[in-house]
Amino acid sequence: VQLQASGGGLVQAGGSLRLSCAPSGPGRIFSSHIVGWFRQAPGKEREFVAGVRWSRDSTYYSDSAKGRFTISRENAKNTIDLQMNSLKPEDTAVYFCATGTTQFGTTRAADFRTWGQGTLVTVSS
Repeated sequence: VQLQASGGGLVQAGGSLRLSCAPSGPGRIFSSHIVGWFRQAPGKEREFVAGVRWSRDSTYYSDSAKGRFTISRENAKNTIDLQMNSLKPEDTAVYFCATGTTQFGTTRAADFRTWGQGTLVTVSS
């Protein structure tokens, strides 16, 4: 399976963006798999943002994302979306989606096997 992330762009602080992660190609994401959103700012390590089990029964977030971001599976589009509200300049980064057979709750990038190409989010002050 391949992942395609989209929806990035330029937004002012306090604004919102919605990112989408769409699986494609051979293979599939099984109901037990975890789909996560990560981000990487220039000069910084990739960090976990939010995760959801593909069967969409449970979600989890980083402390920086709690209360502002919502991860969800959109059945009509067959995507995992990340709704980002109250954006801050420090949210500026390339956002990646990834999936793997890892345990629910994991935040380590190394535990996710398949990665999308990333979409750039820029938040201006």
